[in-house]
Amino acid sequence: MGKHVLLVEDETNIIEAIRFLLSREGWQVDTHSDGATAVDTIQSMRPDLVILDYMLPGKSGLDILTEVRADPDFAKMPVLMLTARGQSRDREQAEKAGVSRFMTKPYSNTEVMTAVRDLVQLAQ
Repeated sequence: MGKHVLLVEDETNIIEAIRFLLSREGWQVDTHSDGATAVDTIQSMRPDLVILDYMLPGKSGLDILTEVRADPDFAKMPVLMLTARGQSRDREQAEKAGVSRFMTKPYSNTEVMTAVRDLVQLAQ
């Protein structure tokens, strides 16, 4: 497995922080900010890991995850969902849709890197 992550996030400060963190660890980081076209981007880029925001313009992260998981080629791809929505209902919906890991904001750099490493290890 390579080290290519697609970060689907619309908040610039979060994009820059995660890009810096992962790039420092040797990851190739691509970003996408529009929920409406995120599924097409995931399918065309075929990343090793997707970090997906729950609330995006155009289409929710939950809807994106549901569509991605419906494609057999992406059924096992690791998806880390980041969200400011920490209610148990949101977590349950994400888990039902097939999220690999669910993390609420704010989170630490260590938490993000541990989740990324764990998800990649499990996918291998």
